[in-house]
Amino acid sequence: MPRVKGGIVSRRRHKKILKLAKGYFGSKHRLFKSANAQVMKSLMYAYRDRRQKKRDFRKLWITRINAQARLNGLSYSRLMHGLKVAGVEVNRKMLADLAVNDKLAFNELATVAKSKLNA
Repeated sequence: MPRVKGGIVSRRRHKKILKLAKGYFGSKHRLFKSANAQVMKSLMYAYRDRRQKKRDFRKLWITRINAQARLNGLSYSRLMHGLKVAGVEVNRKMLADLAVNDKLAFNELATVAKSKLNA
C-alpha cells in the first residue's frame, strides 16, 4: 500500500484552529499544539459560561430586588411571598428592572405584597 501524506487536510485543520486562536498571547496563537489546547479550553469555558451567565443574572436581579424591597420595609423573601399570595405574576427580571428604573411602580407592588401579608 502506498504511503499517504496528510498535507492539505492537516494544513486546513491547522489553519482552522489557528484562525480560532487569533488574538491569543504568545505561542498560543502561533504554534498549532499550544493553540489547539487553548482553543479546546476556550470552547469548554464558552459552553460552561453560557449556562453560568443565566445564574449570574438571576443573582443580580435578586440582589436588586432585595435592595429596593428593604427600602420598603420588606425582605426579599417576604416580598416574593406577598406577591405570590396576591396573585401578581411578575418575573424577577422585570421586578429588577422596575427596582432600578421605575421605583414608584415597584413601591406599588411592595404595598400590594405588604397588604396581602398583613391580611
